[in-house]
Amino acid sequence: MGEMKQGEADAAPGELEWKSMEREHILSPGVIEEYLRSRPRWIRWREWASGRRYRVTRFLDRPTPLVIVAHSFRNAVKARQVALAVEQDWAAVPNRCRESYDEVLFNAPRLIVVQLRRSNVCKCLGHRHVAVKEPPFAEPHDAFGGASVGEMDIAYERVENWQALPLTDTALDTKFLQGSRLDEFHAQQFRLRMLSVLLHETNHLVFPHEPEVLVRQRSLGFYSEALASYVERAIATMSLTIDRSFSRLG
Repeated sequence: MGEMKQGEADAAPGELEWKSMEREHILSPGVIEEYLRSRPRWIRWREWASGRRYRVTRFLDRPTPLVIVAHSFRNAVKARQVALAVEQDWAAVPNRCRESYDEVLFNAPRLIVVQLRRSNVCKCLGHRHVAVKEPPFAEPHDAFGGASVGEMDIAYERVENWQALPLTDTALDTKFLQGSRLDEFHAQQFRLRMLSVLLHETNHLVFPHEPEVLVRQRSLGFYSEALASYVERAIATMSLTIDRSFSRLG
């Protein structure tokens, strides 16, 4: 039996039991990855042969929700970009952008499965799912510690071609082409679009009856401000690089 920590001696038995359960069921990417590895070998081999892969990530400023990107092995690069959007780009957006989704993420399922697809027949960017269908997460498991699970799909080609802000996007293409950083800009733009769609569908998971116009307004506002913040930082970097180049010439 483990040694009782300082402060636990005065706690009520019920409180100690709750704290013990909380410690046992802390969710992390490592816990989910271990669960995926611990399944019967025949299930894992069949999954591997079918090309199904999973990437687990989370927003770094909060313990949950965890985001599980379910994807084909052919889409591993796109899955990594989704993970980067959640891990890095979320942390880099202005505080007011993150604050606009505080309530949504606080009430979100602790596990969110994102089925990453190349496209959707209906031509939508994504959908929230009423029921979880991804096999490893469709049924409760001890590894989840009773955590709720939500699911959505996102069509990455639709997101790549989505003109969220047509006039702004065209103007920025020209600006970054002049600065020879167009590929970098498009990569960042794609990740911010993916992040805004993920947040949009999470909003639907949490508040399914909220009017679409309000949900869209929130996600477009997030994307617009996040993109503007990135552009401001990038242009400042471009200007600094140009200044240094001229200094060397002088």
